[in-house]
Amino acid sequence: MSDASARWFHRRGELSAGGWETVVDERTPGWQHTGLRVARLGAGSSLELEQTGIERLVIPLSGSFAVTHRDHGAGSLGSAQETTTELAGRASVFSGPTDVLYLSAATTATVASAAGGRFAVATSPTHTLFPTRRIAAAETPVELRGAGASSRQVHNFGTPQALDAARFIVCEVITPSENWSSYPPHKHDEHVPGTESRLEEIYYFEAAPTADAPAAASPDAAFGMFSTYSSLAGEIEIDAMVRTGDVALVPFGYHGPAVAAPGYDLYYLNVMAGPDAERVWNITDDPAHAWVRATWDGQEFDARLPFSAAS
Repeated sequence: MSDASARWFHRRGELSAGGWETVVDERTPGWQHTGLRVARLGAGSSLELEQTGIERLVIPLSGSFAVTHRDHGAGSLGSAQETTTELAGRASVFSGPTDVLYLSAATTATVASAAGGRFAVATSPTHTLFPTRRIAAAETPVELRGAGASSRQVHNFGTPQALDAARFIVCEVITPSENWSSYPPHKHDEHVPGTESRLEEIYYFEAAPTADAPAAASPDAAFGMFSTYSSLAGEIEIDAMVRTGDVALVPFGYHGPAVAAPGYDLYYLNVMAGPDAERVWNITDDPAHAWVRATWDGQEFDARLPFSAAS
């Protein structure tokens, strides 16, 4: 990576603050529309989500969580009433969809775990209020995208089709070992009505040995590859090995591919939002590589998909 682009890629722990392993928000240089928090909770511990004026999506990565939330909206009288929502979660991000919790921008919350686990919180600043809502794992739209060696699995729990929200678009992608995703490389940094929208984007990565890997395979060694490169909107270059906990920030430019190394599966959580009035994901492929989509015609999806708790 060039020095000019190094600020857009961060290793696990480089963005830690206040008990969180990762914090991305409007205080991050060059960032304004999206945010992310990631934490590991020990058994019986909790973390606070104290601000209002931020819509949030609480996403279990591993383990189960109880979220106690308090609505401070204009309709609340006196002290905000507390409600606790249970998120059954999952064993890992490679265990299929999880239930998630959308928190209104007028809501504060406490996230707790009886047995411990890891969770993420996608965020976007807004004062537009949509109701707090739990989306069960069974309600999550699961999409198989691409074909052949470009097959991947997308959980669309925070997209416009699945969730009413003010600003952000949130989904997660699982790429099986040796497959390519975020491909062909594409961008969303211009406002072209009906064609392309302006969205800054966060990639949060996890990687793990495949289910049939030998017991000696180390989760800490698991990795994938990720690239981002410049467009007319700005100069950026990321060419990195990515491991669990790493974060790439994409303010502009073409991004992709994300490639799962042989022997390892790759996961990423995407959080997107931007200045456009319409909450929509419209992209433009890099013209040099757009033709690749046509090669998927007639190919089958990877037989290893979909990943689920029973896989």
